[in-house]
Amino acid sequence: MTETPAPPAVDAAADDVEVLLLTGMSGAGRSTAANALEDMDWYVVDNLPLQMIPPLVDLVARADGSLPKVAVVTDVRTRQMFSELKQTLTAYRAQGLNIKVLFLDASDEALVRRFESVRRPHPLQGEGTLTGGISEERRALAPLRDQSDILIDTSDFNVHQLRARVHSLLGGCNDHRLRLTVQSFGFKYGAPVDADHMADVRFLPNPYWIPELRRHNGTEEPVRDFVLGQDAALTFLDRYLGALDVVIEGYKRENRSHMTVAIGCTGGKHRSVVMSEMLGRRLAERPDTSVTVRHRDLGRE
Repeated sequence: MTETPAPPAVDAAADDVEVLLLTGMSGAGRSTAANALEDMDWYVVDNLPLQMIPPLVDLVARADGSLPKVAVVTDVRTRQMFSELKQTLTAYRAQGLNIKVLFLDASDEALVRRFESVRRPHPLQGEGTLTGGISEERRALAPLRDQSDILIDTSDFNVHQLRARVHSLLGGCNDHRLRLTVQSFGFKYGAPVDADHMADVRFLPNPYWIPELRRHNGTEEPVRDFVLGQDAALTFLDRYLGALDVVIEGYKRENRSHMTVAIGCTGGKHRSVVMSEMLGRRLAERPDTSVTVRHRDLGRE
């Protein structure tokens, strides 16, 4: 059995350089994310093998601090190195290199729509089908997805929403704040795959079944008053915040830069919206924490 060669050593001057490995499914938004990173003054390099990261970082480290953040875009074209990914990342981190993996994913349905809209074949499609190419790429990228530090599901994102998401997660990592995203969603549309923690508030009475509330949503006062008027709502908020306190402190100790909390109800328009707004408001009171609240399914019919 051939032993995997050790990766090149990282120069000591690279201690202050932040490295991001940007990857994911074809059609999930790598180019959009890379452009967003460039706009935030990241130095972006496309399709660079992992073994070439130390020389690149060494060069950047000697640029007098003018390029402290490096993003390396990689995709299925370099899949031959995926079997060595875990060992390589572990070795680099053991040497003190600050390297993280950002993986962009999307549902098969979303990827099919995007490829059909641009009338281009999938890079692994060959003489087969589009869905076959997507399935093959999922298998090839599985080790890289498993090693990701940040996972973004772009199924329901347009390019502007993806840029905003990348900016919220990576636009200010140097301020050492934990960036919290609280997201409401509807279980009928599927649970978000990029959530770190998820709560189900379908135990609360549903305003949808009250005729005068059905046409309103959780950002409006009548629905908000109805949901928060339930004794179980405030009890849930208090206890769930207590549980999240432990998690948040653990994330900070581990130097994690972001966390996504998803709150779901049936349709993602009433209960989950109210509870996400309240949870975000309470979390924003904590020091060293930046909170963004978004409602995934609020605009759906």
